[in-house]
Amino acid sequence: MADKLAKVRRKFVEQVSIATLDRLLDNILEDHIVNDLEKDSILKGNSSREKARCLIDTVRKKGDRASMMMIAHLQNCDLTLYSELGLGLVPPAPPAAEPRSIKEEGRSTTLIPTTEDFWREKQNQKDIYPVTKDNYRNRVALLITNIKFTLERFDRRGAEKDEENAEKLLTDLGYEVVKHTNLTAKAIDDAVIKFSKHPKLRETDSVMVVIMSHGKLGTILGVDWKPKPRPLETSKSDDEEPDEFPIDNIYKHLGPEECPALLNQTKILIIQACRGDEKGFVLLSDRPAVPDDDGLLGFSPEHDIEDDCLRTEHKEKDFISLLSCTPDTVSYRLRHRGSFLIQFIVDVFNTAAREDDIEELFRKVMQRFEEFRTLNIRQMPTKDRCTLTKRFYFYPGLNVV
Repeated sequence: MADKLAKVRRKFVEQVSIATLDRLLDNILEDHIVNDLEKDSILKGNSSREKARCLIDTVRKKGDRASMMMIAHLQNCDLTLYSELGLGLVPPAPPAAEPRSIKEEGRSTTLIPTTEDFWREKQNQKDIYPVTKDNYRNRVALLITNIKFTLERFDRRGAEKDEENAEKLLTDLGYEVVKHTNLTAKAIDDAVIKFSKHPKLRETDSVMVVIMSHGKLGTILGVDWKPKPRPLETSKSDDEEPDEFPIDNIYKHLGPEECPALLNQTKILIIQACRGDEKGFVLLSDRPAVPDDDGLLGFSPEHDIEDDCLRTEHKEKDFISLLSCTPDTVSYRLRHRGSFLIQFIVDVFNTAAREDDIEELFRKVMQRFEEFRTLNIRQMPTKDRCTLTKRFYFYPGLNVV
């Protein structure tokens, strides 16, 4: 397919319109064929022909699949030009591969409830967080989903399905859901602070915070986020703070200093957002990796600890987070089914939450991503900042009447 683009390069550069170029750029950016830096480089052209030349050269150098996807987008954007270039016999780009259906995977489509006997068996075990029926009745979760952005090209198509699926799962797990949609970074911060003062927190066994948006390493993007202006461009908003919410703020607002109500209670975070713009794969040789032999770090006990009768608490404890991908990489979403992360979480929780603790559930979600391999799409969620000292079970469907 790269050869096809090479053959029509001259006619494409001469005939493509500015409107078609803009639409093609938005589409290939959304499909991760190019990144923001590459798009900016294309837009630096002084004329439409220079932009077109840079666009087609950038894409065809990325190989057959990228070229095929651009040709398919051209068919949708400008059917006349598509036909005039003689591309009508080119098969459309294959759709993004989808995970096998729940039935094919042998998983439940609804949350399987735990049993009263299982819950009773776990009570009073020192390595398990206690959950009473009164605690269960006071569960509360925060759900924030950014779908529509000020810059329309950043809209997260398919995120509506994520919001629907996440809300249903949280409700099925016994949580009262506090839901927000399309927030700026400041509004996200305000929502987390308000949530930290929820009256149910003193009586709950756990909280869940689910935030879904675009993101960068360490931050979640608000709906007013804009990319930095290109060199030599100026704007009145250049000195404004970027619309970015630091993920660290969640730990601060729900930690013991600002939220003592959640002291020793389980705090579960799920973040569906990119953490960079790199692909989640590398090319490996067949040569096995050589393990290092640095050994374990030694531990020297402190002998001079004194007690001044002041009570202290760990600055951060009883948290566990699942981030949608590894640092600096992207996460993926299907426009009609939502993100792979939320799909796999729902599948795994529906089937296994009745008997598995939260760390095992997250491990099984990660395993789903290891099993799911298609073309050059790779994504691996990451358990992050886990400070759980015991095992936490959801006990879905526990009879609390």
